[in-house]
Amino acid sequence: MFNVAMAVFPPQELGSTTGICSLVIMFATAIGPTLTGLILAKLSWHWIFWLFVPILLIALIFELKFLINVDQLSKPKVDVLSLIFSALGFGLIVIGFSLAADKGWTSPFVLLCLLIGIVVLTIYITKQLRIPNPILNFRIFKKEAFFKGTLLVMIDFAMILSAMFIVPQFIQKGMRIPVALAGLIMLPGGLINAFVSAIAGRLYDNYGVKKIAIIGFIIAILGSFMLTRVSPKCSVLYITISLCVLMIGCPLAMSPSQTHALNALEVKENADGSTIINTFQQIVGAIATAVATSLLGLGTAAVHGHNAAVAFTNGTHYGFYFTIVLAIIGLLVSLSLKKETKSKDVQL
Repeated sequence: MFNVAMAVFPPQELGSTTGICSLVIMFATAIGPTLTGLILAKLSWHWIFWLFVPILLIALIFELKFLINVDQLSKPKVDVLSLIFSALGFGLIVIGFSLAADKGWTSPFVLLCLLIGIVVLTIYITKQLRIPNPILNFRIFKKEAFFKGTLLVMIDFAMILSAMFIVPQFIQKGMRIPVALAGLIMLPGGLINAFVSAIAGRLYDNYGVKKIAIIGFIIAILGSFMLTRVSPKCSVLYITISLCVLMIGCPLAMSPSQTHALNALEVKENADGSTIINTFQQIVGAIATAVATSLLGLGTAAVHGHNAAVAFTNGTHYGFYFTIVLAIIGLLVSLSLKKETKSKDVQL
């Protein structure tokens, strides 16, 4: 989607365009937990996936009828070995981190998946840097704006995923609120995330990335700190406001950072940049969820002599300490951003 947007709209409108794209994506993630909670309140978890079927069929019909190619097809020669290395390397890393929270970080199977994945991925990236027509052009990381912008997107994405993973569990296990109501409590924060994403895109067009990203991470630090103060007896209003503050800061930093990264690329690099960001988000998502789960368990186990709600609340605090650390790192990277300039093309 972002690659199409970059091909259709001029660079000076890329911020607003990226913001609208983010609005669509974040709106889906906003209503997801709420709908899931309502479904689970009445039906089994299988229905979550059955309800995907009509939605996907509608999307397929729209794609066949309305979607057109905006770029000329280059039909490059595909290196089959690179495809295998890519699927194997990225897949094993995601599997390893996904299973780490359940099996433990010292599990032989988890360590084996991560080790093989890292080795295969190293071979894959080395190969991409040497062949004339790589599947992913990792040379674009030589552009400082793309590197830092992508790094900020990954940090921000990890913050959002860890928060959206921890908060609903705390509402259910810490505050003892039913799953359907937990989804409704999550809705305001998700909606704010979606609409701030669109506003942040417009702000990027007017003010650039640095100021907006700095403000966004500062607000995210505040929201994360507020979430470290939750307790089993805290009000629903407090948890809702805390999540909303975090969901103002995260997209305020994320949307401009992604635009900053993609805007540093030449036209022929757009597809590589968009694909790299999307691919890395899947890996970062698995890592963030695994770390948050581990910290949640560690904090819960650290409390003795109290009821389960108090113990789980302590685990929640551990999880949001992780979010604060990520936000501080993001703030430091934001402070090092330079004024936007169009980078020179890298040699393919």
